[in-house]
Amino acid sequence: MTTVTFHQRNGRMDGVVVDGHSGYADAGSDIVCAAISSTVGLLECTLNEVLGLSAPTRVKEEEAHLSLRLPTGLSQENEHTSQNLMVGLMVYLQALAQEYPDNLIVLLDDDDED
Repeated sequence: MTTVTFHQRNGRMDGVVVDGHSGYADAGSDIVCAAISSTVGLLECTLNEVLGLSAPTRVKEEEAHLSLRLPTGLSQENEHTSQNLMVGLMVYLQALAQEYPDNLIVLLDDDDED
């Protein structure tokens, strides 16, 4: 199962971590993994290549792990855009998790809640 955890601090979505293989099918045929990988890849490319934000991204393929952190101190426009992108990714993955509940779980780690 793949677990996607979105991190939020002070009402600001500041990162996402993707862990594990979905287990839907064999590697190369896994549509759930492909959907997750392509949407997270789109987010990373949009943030870093299009907006030029230099959001740190770490990938450990052998462990099926990816983490992405939004930088702080963004302009108001880039902050607004990056927040919308993060929330859009979360909404999409939540819908995918409803369709494939045995293969994907989406969590929100809100550091404001204790």
